[in-house]
Amino acid sequence: MSQPASDIFLSDVLDRPVISHSGREIGRLWDVAMSPGDPLPVVSHVLVKKGGVVRRVAWQDLALFNRVVVSLRGEGNTLPELAECDDEILVRRDILDKQIVDVDGARVVRVNDIRLMLFQENLCVSAVDVGFRGILRRLGYLQAWDKLGEIFHKPLPRREIGWVFVQPLGMNLSRLTLTITRDKLSDLHPADLAHIISQLPAQNIPAVLNSLDMEAAGEAFGEMEPEDSSRVLSQMESSQAADVLEEMPPDEAADVLAELTEEKAQELLSHMDPEDAEKVQELLEHEDDTAGGLMNNEYLFVAPDATVDDALDQVRLMGADIDSIYYIFVLDAEERLHGVTSLKRILLSPGDTPVAELMSRNPKTVQVDSRLEDVLELVVQYKLAAVPVLEEDERMAGIVSADDIMEHFLPFALRWKQYKATRKF
Repeated sequence: MSQPASDIFLSDVLDRPVISHSGREIGRLWDVAMSPGDPLPVVSHVLVKKGGVVRRVAWQDLALFNRVVVSLRGEGNTLPELAECDDEILVRRDILDKQIVDVDGARVVRVNDIRLMLFQENLCVSAVDVGFRGILRRLGYLQAWDKLGEIFHKPLPRREIGWVFVQPLGMNLSRLTLTITRDKLSDLHPADLAHIISQLPAQNIPAVLNSLDMEAAGEAFGEMEPEDSSRVLSQMESSQAADVLEEMPPDEAADVLAELTEEKAQELLSHMDPEDAEKVQELLEHEDDTAGGLMNNEYLFVAPDATVDDALDQVRLMGADIDSIYYIFVLDAEERLHGVTSLKRILLSPGDTPVAELMSRNPKTVQVDSRLEDVLELVVQYKLAAVPVLEEDERMAGIVSADDIMEHFLPFALRWKQYKATRKF
């Protein structure tokens, strides 16, 4: 095999004549099929088309593969005809001009061309071109454009993404088990995943979610604005949307469902685990601009006679399902609040110490219908990480975290700052 040029692209070879060893044209190069490889997918064979018939040529049966000529080792008289190619991953059909996720840049981009390279005697798919150069190359104008760039000292920048930073979106690529790309997608920060998901067309969202565990998907949806999350969830299968909602903190799931129609929200709740659905339904009953509307009804609590060891057992039992652990609340059998202690005090105390000896009595609280300004005032004045929210009968309903109250008021603070900056005195 003649080694291909180091900068060969798919557009360089597509539709070029493919000739036999004696120079007879057997057809035009129609597509390139790839298979999983380590670390890059490899070209297993090429497809040659002539007169409406597509034939398969194994990679090892090619003598030359470059921008000038693609030739066979033999005459190609017995090439197998391609009967069905739905199960194959064809680079032109399945990747070129398609959307992909750039997991390094956390964005959705369009594939304008594909770079090929020789690696360990295999032709590999090494990168995708997502820039204007790829478009010009396919149109045949890149060389002229580069000449102009040299004249005006403004070269056209390359915008290529290495394949290891690519996550294909097409459902027909599910057979391509490129573990490194799957792992990279799962390892993205939830905010980056949220940005990617919000950019996707509806038909591509299932492919991304299928690459994630539901916990990662729930964290990503929690980072999106509720109106964006609700838009995406409404386009998903109800059972899959319910799985995502179950992994979200109840307060965030309630915010998302509040953006949907009552009929759609109830449909998704009916697909959720009954216990999770009950927590979310409870939060939906409160007004948005009240403490009850912003609170989370998942929090750590122990009985008044609990010890430090008992409290740590609760942390281990419930901690994984709770969004943030700031305090441990002390509640009696009727769910009335007796006091609160910090997790730090629990961790630094002997195991047999009664929690009642560590707790602060008469903690600052708000009611479910309290204004959010009242919650903010307590957080700022007493430097609280979370504020307990009580029902009318003094039973504990949930907590409002400092993060949530600050996030709620931050847009107002920014708009006020901008207003002051533009005022003329």
